[in-house]
Amino acid sequence: MSIKEIFSKLPFTKRHLYILAATVAILLLCHIISNVFAKPDIVKEVPYVRTVTVGKETVDNTSSYPGEVRGRYESDLAFQVAGKIISRSVNLGDTVKTGDILMQIDPKDIEQSFEASKAAVTAAEANYKLARDNASRYTALYNSGGVSKAMMEQYNTQMEAAASSLRQAQAQLITNSNQLSYTQLIADHDGVVANVSGEVGQVVAAGTPVVTVVQSGEQEIQIYVPENHLDKIYPQQSAKINFWALENVSADGYIREIAPMADSVTRTYKVRVAVPQMPAAVKLGMTAKVHLQNGTDSSILLPATAIYQTGGNPQVWLVTNNKVHTHEVSIGGYEGNNVRISDGLQQGDIVVVGGVNKLAEDQNVRLEAGVSQ
Repeated sequence: MSIKEIFSKLPFTKRHLYILAATVAILLLCHIISNVFAKPDIVKEVPYVRTVTVGKETVDNTSSYPGEVRGRYESDLAFQVAGKIISRSVNLGDTVKTGDILMQIDPKDIEQSFEASKAAVTAAEANYKLARDNASRYTALYNSGGVSKAMMEQYNTQMEAAASSLRQAQAQLITNSNQLSYTQLIADHDGVVANVSGEVGQVVAAGTPVVTVVQSGEQEIQIYVPENHLDKIYPQQSAKINFWALENVSADGYIREIAPMADSVTRTYKVRVAVPQMPAAVKLGMTAKVHLQNGTDSSILLPATAIYQTGGNPQVWLVTNNKVHTHEVSIGGYEGNNVRISDGLQQGDIVVVGGVNKLAEDQNVRLEAGVSQ
């Protein structure tokens, strides 16, 4: 007997109860199967973001440049004649006085030339004396009618030639004497030896610097300014200076000179910063940092990590009603790890400062504790 026939013979009420029970069982079975095989709902976690709230403040518009302590006046000393260095009397850091002998080159060849020129002067003097005596004697004979005028003039001409030869020999003697003195490198001012590039045994050409002497007196800081900052500096501009090796030492100065032409390699301009009262602890060659005051402006400082840029204009992520959206800004410069925003933000804006490359437009976010909208 089939199920249909069984249900048809049951009383009406029981038959309906069985149908209802079977239906409920089938529905329950379907629900269980759907729960087993259905994919669980993916709950997207709303990320936390690190933010700062913009506060507009007056920031010193100061530019800083590394530099080196130098003497205001430095002499690059060189031999005026070529030769082989045979002695060196100074070392780096030595204090020298005007007239001190710093180095000497081999004078033998020049001494020989000097002796030869002395002998030439002696011979020229003897020739001149003989020619002068002859000219004097023949002038007297001409006056007494003993010789012709032509003969007298001949001996006077010989005397003039002898005088010219004597002057030439004397000039050569002076030249050789000077060259002999040039074999010694002499300090032209009191100061400190800052550099020595010549060594004993080295052959140097005339005019090649071998010793640098920093003259005693005022010192300065030498810095190099990139060409895109040149419009921010000017002569007599005030400067604050501190020193890398001297933590609590600082000084005041001002720009004395700005080079008119950039270095061909670095494309920077040499700037000399005068320091009228250099601290006693500061030594030549020390590393300094020069801060040039360019006035003040109203700027917004943000961590550089807040900038989001994908090829176009720089942007930041702003948080509004717990959603993020990009906003273009203008960068006015950098201060260490911070960026100066010159335009595009207002006081009270909430800016994301971390993980900006992981965000999407209109994404829901949660702010870290301490920040409210």
